[in-house]
Amino acid sequence: MLTHLSLKDFAVARATELEFGPGMTVISGETGAGKSLLVDALGFLSGLRADSGVVRHGSDRAELSAEFDLSGQAAAAAWLRERELDDAGQCQLRRVIRADGGSRAWINGRSVTLGQLGELAGHLVEIHGQHEHQALMSRARQLDLLDAYAGNEAERKAVRQAAGRWQALLAERDLLSAQGDVSDRINYLQHQLGELEQESLAPEAIAALDTHHRRQAHATALIQGCDAALGTLAGEDGPSLTSQLQQARSTLARLAEHEPRLREVDGLLDSALIQLDEAEALLAQVRDDLEADPEQFEQLERKLARIHDLARKHRVVPDELAGRRDAIAAELEGLKGAGERLLSLNAEIEQARQAWRVASDKLGRSRAKAAKTLSKAVTAVIGELGMSGGVFEIGLEPQEEERPDPNGGERTEFLVSANAGQPPRPLRKVASGGELSRISLAIEVSALDSDAVPTMVFDEVDSGIGGAVADIVGKKLRALGARRQVLCVTHQPQVAAQGHAHYRVSKAPVEGMTQSSVESLDAGARQEELARMLGGVEVSDEARAAALKLLQSAS
Repeated sequence: MLTHLSLKDFAVARATELEFGPGMTVISGETGAGKSLLVDALGFLSGLRADSGVVRHGSDRAELSAEFDLSGQAAAAAWLRERELDDAGQCQLRRVIRADGGSRAWINGRSVTLGQLGELAGHLVEIHGQHEHQALMSRARQLDLLDAYAGNEAERKAVRQAAGRWQALLAERDLLSAQGDVSDRINYLQHQLGELEQESLAPEAIAALDTHHRRQAHATALIQGCDAALGTLAGEDGPSLTSQLQQARSTLARLAEHEPRLREVDGLLDSALIQLDEAEALLAQVRDDLEADPEQFEQLERKLARIHDLARKHRVVPDELAGRRDAIAAELEGLKGAGERLLSLNAEIEQARQAWRVASDKLGRSRAKAAKTLSKAVTAVIGELGMSGGVFEIGLEPQEEERPDPNGGERTEFLVSANAGQPPRPLRKVASGGELSRISLAIEVSALDSDAVPTMVFDEVDSGIGGAVADIVGKKLRALGARRQVLCVTHQPQVAAQGHAHYRVSKAPVEGMTQSSVESLDAGARQEELARMLGGVEVSDEARAAALKLLQSAS
């Protein structure tokens, strides 16, 4: 439910703050006072595109914000949670429109796109009036409303699942069919796989091969280096390192009683002797393993070259060759069974199509039943709203079933004949704004329990009507307000009298510039406003008496 609306430097509104409660809120005022600005503001807060013309003259930007109570609004709350825009149950929409034509939007203080703003607003507010953005003009919205009225969510889910299964099988068949004759591809892949399988391609095997190759490439230098090091350790040209360290230990041992720290030095030298022995043993082992073998080096050279040639051929590094080999093997396995899979796919696709058809027919039957009932109900209401002889029909148009459709096998079109004897035409093509508004009202009243949107805005639904019809329109709106929050911009006192709350919009020059203001009316002010709406500029006692009677009748 909308609880607060704020406008700043928006058209002729300098700064306006409005509080809203449940039920039906009426907005009235003289022509041109700016009543529809409130509706326009909600439209822009619902993601509609705006230009710099809505910015108050002399201002840098217009600022709009709306706050909603999400109590009982599970869909809106879930939308916010899924996008991490929730804020302890709060819901604030904010929009800034700059004088240079730029625009920004926020939800709960976090920047969002106009698309996101529109998605959330679609769960919160619905605008009906003489504007092209009415939700009921959309055939998709019409289908959603009919399905909600029919209560067929289980049937819709079954159709979506069947369509998804059918679509997945078609995509698989298209992919296999696009490959054409795969025999050449199979032969090519078999040749590639044979080349790769001749080598050990595991990364650790390639690393070992590279190490062995480098060892053979430098075998002579390694042998010479090991021999020289062993000679130094063994003391071929003098005392060995071991004997020199032992001599040093003996010397220090004699002196350690005079300097205790020399015992620590002795311990270190003892460890050095152990490590020196181990180093000499390992060095001897390495030397024994080394052998300069030109023939073995050539074999390693050829093997490593083949590895690098394969890597260049497949455009990967050597360590990725094993993965490439496995991918080729997997593709080859898939291609070998492609023919058999195509045959089985055709049968599975036909089964999936039949399953979709069964689910779609069941959904279609529920829609047809609901369409008949809703059409009759709406026709009765539009007759009460001054369109005697008018007819409302819900057309269901069969769709082609060449491809899976998650929305079922038909499309919906709301058809209306505003006058007796005229053929029904699509609602989106009806020319009269007033008729559109009343038809929208009739649909909302008839499908009251089906539309989950909590706030409904009706902009001048009383256009072109008066008297008893206006009284009926007002009562219908009040009845709607018992179940939904209703905001209604009106010229008719019969409609205004039915409101649970009443705002009056007026405008006057302030410091040489026209400025619009909004005032919440108490009981006395409401009577005076209704009297003005009844009698014009000069308000008579008779007009006041008539206004009082309207208010008493409504309450």
